[in-house]
Amino acid sequence: MIKDIIFGTVGGLGLFLYGIHIMSDALQKAAGDKMRKILGIITNKAFFGLLAGAGITSIIQSSSATTVMVIGFVNAGLMTLKQAVGVIFGANIGTTITAQLIAFKITHYVLPIIGIGFALQFFSKKRAQKQIGVVILGFGLLLLGLSIMTDTVRFLRGSQAVKDIFVNFSSTPILGVLAGMIVTVVVQSSSATVGITMALGMGGLIDINAAIPLLLGDNIGTCVTGMLASIGTNVGARRAAVAHVLFNVIGTAIVLMLLPVYKTLIIHTAGSIGRQIANAHTLFNVINALLFLPFTGAYARLIEKIVPGKDSSLDYAPKFLEPHLLNTPSIAIEQARKELVRMTEMVKTMVDKAMDGFFKKDIDMMHDAIKKEDAVDNLQSSITHYLVELSEKSLSSEMAEKIPALLHSVNDIERVGDITENLVELGERAIEKKLLFSDKAIKELREMYSQVTAMLEDTIKALELNDVAIARKVWGREKKINELTETFGNNHTSRLRNRACNIVSGIVFLDLLSNFEKIGDHLNNVADAVIGGLQWDSSTPR
Repeated sequence: MIKDIIFGTVGGLGLFLYGIHIMSDALQKAAGDKMRKILGIITNKAFFGLLAGAGITSIIQSSSATTVMVIGFVNAGLMTLKQAVGVIFGANIGTTITAQLIAFKITHYVLPIIGIGFALQFFSKKRAQKQIGVVILGFGLLLLGLSIMTDTVRFLRGSQAVKDIFVNFSSTPILGVLAGMIVTVVVQSSSATVGITMALGMGGLIDINAAIPLLLGDNIGTCVTGMLASIGTNVGARRAAVAHVLFNVIGTAIVLMLLPVYKTLIIHTAGSIGRQIANAHTLFNVINALLFLPFTGAYARLIEKIVPGKDSSLDYAPKFLEPHLLNTPSIAIEQARKELVRMTEMVKTMVDKAMDGFFKKDIDMMHDAIKKEDAVDNLQSSITHYLVELSEKSLSSEMAEKIPALLHSVNDIERVGDITENLVELGERAIEKKLLFSDKAIKELREMYSQVTAMLEDTIKALELNDVAIARKVWGREKKINELTETFGNNHTSRLRNRACNIVSGIVFLDLLSNFEKIGDHLNNVADAVIGGLQWDSSTPR
């Protein structure tokens, strides 16, 4: 008897968690990139943020994943705290969809669901169909695990000791809140805790009085993932994580104070305990979000006081792209150029951190380099959008010719950011494989890096001052980099012949040279634009 209960609970919970995992993972793979793009263009309207958060979480079925994405965006400066708060409100609503689906009495069809999901995943040739198959298979395993848990807990209905434990959740709701919170922290899934609660309810072990506190604790427990994701991030990202926790804690406190009223409301929404539990989960998050929504700005300011400090991440958002200046094209062009300078400065910081990390064999420092990649991509998108909007205005021929040059330059600088990721990957490989480089090889890499960083500095000055003379210095440095690439490549060949360098280290060395040369090519294109008066002309004489 005890063995059956243990095996049924552990096995059922395992299937349930695994079903949630593969279903959520497949949904994120199928829709993750699109969801990130949607989050990236959220406006300052908290209501639209709420809708986006609810919609995205409904699709990927993981409020934790949505919250972690939001924290990442805030950390990269792509989203303000006020925007993040609205999305977090919505994410809590979206995650309740799983419980609503479970509440439908479809456990009798669990085996056909698993079979259909497996068939789609195994036999389909198209990636999209395979992902759909995995989603269906995961949902089927989730239902199977729930069914096993429900059947297992029915054996416990005759145990007075077990009943007394759950009666305490009704008479002392705070115990239920703590239990729900602990279970969610352990299994790292709010949907799993809701599923367990539904299994207990449908198995006859708890009623809605005991279920509601468990659900409230579940909402607090799910914040742990976001708090962990915020470790090591900037002030803004930590504020977003704290906003998520406080949102659920305050909502839970409100419901606990009005528990008899809330329980009566839930009982009137459905007849079955399974649906009542699902509705209690959904209504808590909907009501909580609607209560907070009108006070989003004030709530964000409260969080800023709770987590004090300067939010440096906001420096990464567009600073000069004022929409009202689009009607004055000459000024708008200057604003776009200033934003391009900021973008180039950001990319230079990335390159510096990547190479400092390489020479110091510090992987964390190299990872710091690519933290700004999302911000660089956002600036590229923002500047491009701004220039496209400007091109739709009535422009003089001189102004119209500047836009393509700026667009090309923006793309070139963004490509330097992408190449920095290559530098980081090569550095990681060298550190993880403990590759050794000769003193001469390190000296050559330092010399090449010195040329590249000087070229970046000159590019920034040329753009900032619109200085043709400095831009011509960029040309000169690009020629020098090309010469060094050839010279150092030949030196490397000699070292290989003399066995002063091993082959794997040599491959990394050559790849670094190649990426430096590519950076030089892209910066050279930007210099072309400056020398041409920010008018794109590939035939500019050198």
